[in-house]
Amino acid sequence: MKIKNIGLTRRGLARSLVVPFAVLALGPLATAHAEPVHGGSMTMSLDPQPSILVSALNSSSPVYVVSSKIFDGLVSYDENFNLIPRLAESWEVSDDGLTITFHLREGVTFHDGEPMTSEDVAYTFMEILKQRHPRGKSTFQFLEAVETPDDLTAVFKFSTASPYVMRALAGAESPIMPKHVYDGTDVMKNPANTAPIGTGPFKFGEYERGSHIILTRNENYWDGDKPYLDQLVIRLISDSASRAAALESGEVQYGAQYVIPLSDVARMDANPQLEVSTDGWGYNTSVNYMDFNLRRDQWQDVRVRQAIVHAIDKDFLVDNVWHGFATPADGPITNRQADFHTTDVPHYDFDLDKAAALLDEAGYPVKEDGKRFSMTIDYSPSGDTYSQTAEILKQNLAKIGVEATLRAADGPTYVRRIWTDNDFDVNIFAASNIADPVIGLHRFYWSDNIKKGVAYSNGAGYASEEMDEILEAAQVEVNLEKRKELYKKMQQLAMTDLSTYPIVYINWFSVYDKSVKGLNQTALGVYENFANVYLED
Repeated sequence: MKIKNIGLTRRGLARSLVVPFAVLALGPLATAHAEPVHGGSMTMSLDPQPSILVSALNSSSPVYVVSSKIFDGLVSYDENFNLIPRLAESWEVSDDGLTITFHLREGVTFHDGEPMTSEDVAYTFMEILKQRHPRGKSTFQFLEAVETPDDLTAVFKFSTASPYVMRALAGAESPIMPKHVYDGTDVMKNPANTAPIGTGPFKFGEYERGSHIILTRNENYWDGDKPYLDQLVIRLISDSASRAAALESGEVQYGAQYVIPLSDVARMDANPQLEVSTDGWGYNTSVNYMDFNLRRDQWQDVRVRQAIVHAIDKDFLVDNVWHGFATPADGPITNRQADFHTTDVPHYDFDLDKAAALLDEAGYPVKEDGKRFSMTIDYSPSGDTYSQTAEILKQNLAKIGVEATLRAADGPTYVRRIWTDNDFDVNIFAASNIADPVIGLHRFYWSDNIKKGVAYSNGAGYASEEMDEILEAAQVEVNLEKRKELYKKMQQLAMTDLSTYPIVYINWFSVYDKSVKGLNQTALGVYENFANVYLED
């Protein structure tokens, strides 16, 4: 196969995150293709449809895909995770790491014509990201204030040095929001959540649910003559076979992550007009997890949780559901974060006899009707892999007398059911570890992240004083070896308590027409702003 791959594991990534701020080098801008072409409309596919279009308020992948084109962040990252200036032209860090001073670009305006100033930066971080973002509570926990001495200077004040923060400032993760649009409103119900006003290369055009989202060129974009495209059309195609057909026919020029059935990758790869690539996924270190709803009585005995995970055949899933685009997970921290990942944790091999014995011990014998108990399995609507994983788990559970009912839902219903109503038994989903455990992982295991309505956070309702102490210590530890040891303890405890269980580490890819240029020039991949993307004549 000709699938491009520039390296799925970056051993130096995690290592670079614990050095002092001052040595985080300013990286060069990604090199664009020669003589980009202006004009044209590119069509991409997306599924499921996002409930809102602002990633500061919802961290689901479809939201990030759209929001990152409309909003810029203070910085971006090249493929080696060097910093690329975006809305911040430069910055200085104090010797003690407690102050970061960002110097903002002059002349940047929001899409409604209002100037972007340091007041918008302060409002974004203190009132939106720290309060509303699923990861923001832990990422920016020690950010005490953002001072605004003038319109183009934002001074971040920390109570404790937090070097990982510099890996959470891209537009997809921390979009700069317009204070004049949100201040004094009900943030979660603001109309701008579905008609966003950002500073990015593309402006919101229209959103017809079930059909499409149209973004148009921001003619006042700060970055020279970019973007190159006149329009970006995002088609909401729910059927994976239809997405594949649209790519093959040329109706759609780009798709990523959940774009096609994995069984179709070889056929797409053989198409001379299409490119299949695993480039550009350094930022999206995704793991397929399963949450137990610990609010339910049947999960209070850890032996019952152990029994359920013993019914998960990871090797079968890798071969038959993920078609090799995943590896069996052995701990909650992705194997791409090589400095923190460990295999020295409890393991739960696929073993139905062991699962049955654990249920017997826990007081759930097989009854006259052949069943022990019933449960529901909810799963992410973001692609067929999750429904297929749920179906295979259901079949395995039936063999040991556990009756499982699968519950499908559209994106908004699914998010509300899991993270607002907490109405589930187990939930199968995927989430990214991002570039550091604090940014991407703490949200699932830290008790302070049990927050109704905050999607992709601690949906299991897991609260452990021991875990909180470990996470909070790791969050502020700057010595790499000590930090490694803390995360080893964290993973061992997580795999003992089994609140959120890792199933596989995911290797994402994109499929695109070869006429599309300027993709995958940073670590953000599909979450980049697409200002450099153009269509070759």
